[in-house]
Amino acid sequence: MVRKMTEEEENYRKMICEEAIMKAKKIMLQGNIETNSAYELVSAGSYDNSIWLYERFKETMEQTVISIVLPSLINKCNAPLLRDFTLMLSNYRLMATWLCRFFEYLGRNFICHYDPMLPLNEISHNCFQDMVIRELYSEFQAAAISLINQERMGLHIDHDLLKKVVLSFMEFHKDEGVSYYEDFEMAMLEETATYYSQLTRQWLLCDSSEEYIQKVSWCLDQEKGRASCYWPLAQKCHNGIDSINAAFMERFGVIVRCQLLDQTVDKLIEKQKAENCGLLTDYQEMLSQYAGMTLKEGSSASTLGDWLAALLAKSTQIF
Repeated sequence: MVRKMTEEEENYRKMICEEAIMKAKKIMLQGNIETNSAYELVSAGSYDNSIWLYERFKETMEQTVISIVLPSLINKCNAPLLRDFTLMLSNYRLMATWLCRFFEYLGRNFICHYDPMLPLNEISHNCFQDMVIRELYSEFQAAAISLINQERMGLHIDHDLLKKVVLSFMEFHKDEGVSYYEDFEMAMLEETATYYSQLTRQWLLCDSSEEYIQKVSWCLDQEKGRASCYWPLAQKCHNGIDSINAAFMERFGVIVRCQLLDQTVDKLIEKQKAENCGLLTDYQEMLSQYAGMTLKEGSSASTLGDWLAALLAKSTQIF
């Protein structure tokens, strides 16, 4: 039979616990943990003492978010917000991992015997999700979409940072029926549709049909390249869901093509007719690579309408 600890021993263990927690909190500020200290909580204490340790772990994670994580994110936006968010999340994970090892006794000898009690790693995960992701998700989403738009306007952005943010949305996948990743993807696709809808109106008004098609081909290539830089290929998420970007890239390609080509075909044909110029131009070689065809007199694709139809069909191969 395992000897129960005396009250003095339990108080001493609490003191050790507080010292370990204090050292663990330094991770949030320094990004590492002191390695010259070793602690062990293996003796079987009383039920009340185990409850105290369990609640102290939860309280520590909550206090860390309130006192360190949230203040570092207030009044920030765009890249600075996302940089501090990913830094805090990384340090928080490290701190939680270290404390889970320190409190391993609870999981091995206490929590497993009480069904209502969550494992320590779930407590730390839920704490960050409830207090950070849920409260600031709209700001994180707006900042990420802002970076995507900045790159479309020719500015340099941190692709790795953006990828980390998308991965965090995958990690904290669902919260009371809300999928952060799916919500972000939908918002990003809607923003893309709005961006190119406005751009096509401007191009149709100011550019020739040849210039328009040239810009379309350039945008299709650019968007695919950009998205592949910051959208994760695959990720094993917290809830066991494999998120693969193939489905996203397909939906993304449909949105871009729809705005640039599908919805502008009729207007582009009218514009070409008004310009009174044929398809056999200096741009033919560049344009035909997307249609996989040569435009010649008497061919089945000798009209602008036929050629654009082929272009629409073949453009799906770009994404």
